[in-house]
Amino acid sequence: MNRRHPALGATYAITGAVLFGINASVSKIIIEAGVSPAQIVLFRSVITALLAALALLLTYRKGFAITLREWPKLIAFGVFGVALMQWSYSQAVSNLPVGIALLIEYTAIIWVPLVSMVWLKNRPPVQVWVGVGLVVVGLTVVSNLFGGSLLSPTGVIFAFMAAIFLTYYFIVGKELQNTRDTMSTLMYSMAISSLFWACIPGWTEKLPNLDASVALLGPENQPIELWLALVWLGLMGSFVPMWLSYRAMHHLSSTAAGVASTSETVFAFLFGMLLLGENFTGTQLLGGVLVLSGIVVAQLAEQSKNVNPMGKPEGNQ
Repeated sequence: MNRRHPALGATYAITGAVLFGINASVSKIIIEAGVSPAQIVLFRSVITALLAALALLLTYRKGFAITLREWPKLIAFGVFGVALMQWSYSQAVSNLPVGIALLIEYTAIIWVPLVSMVWLKNRPPVQVWVGVGLVVVGLTVVSNLFGGSLLSPTGVIFAFMAAIFLTYYFIVGKELQNTRDTMSTLMYSMAISSLFWACIPGWTEKLPNLDASVALLGPENQPIELWLALVWLGLMGSFVPMWLSYRAMHHLSSTAAGVASTSETVFAFLFGMLLLGENFTGTQLLGGVLVLSGIVVAQLAEQSKNVNPMGKPEGNQ
């Protein structure tokens, strides 16, 4: 098995978080243009599965091989860790401010170490809990949770659903990559997500006009065509950041991968300001600093312990 490199894993996770942060604004624009959350998830899954299959075909054809014993976990991961996680996230974003939706979703970082302790018998270092605490406080400040705004109950429910599925995503996605390469894991899970949504009736209803223009709400109010937004969604909002996220899980524990990924919330606010005209206050900037500080603390703990996903030293593999 390849050696784990926590610093590289953190780089993958944060780079993916930047792209996912942009994608949060792009997804909201696309939803407001008339594309349903289910249609967005199906589109993202199909494009990502096809691109991953092409990459495997060109670089690692052995990755297509799969045993009968692997199917149950892959199918469950594709449905719960990918299809339903992305759908509930899209529903939350369409009903809540982007930052609030992501804050609630990323409470998953609290559940990941707790579930890992019970399920994987993996007790994270104390520094990881310090990092988790800083991230939670920072996300609360960034999202202005106590600013007095009324939240949609529907959006909150979907956001907590996303948190549950994201917890599953980090833990099981990590386990899957103990025995499979990243690209084939990505391809099969996205293909399963595609089949799942293709079998759900109603997703083809009210397809929007792809030539229609949608306007960004930033200072320039620059309109773009819907099909161009969908191209970004498929390539830079799905395939590339999903691959980066999977690679991060290969190098990091599920807890550290979850903590690093929470930086997506900070980037979502930044790009929301640039693309959607949302405000970003000095207090929220302070919250962003707390989030990044928590990520650094967790990653330093990960590097000093240098553990694999089961909590064993690298030399024991």
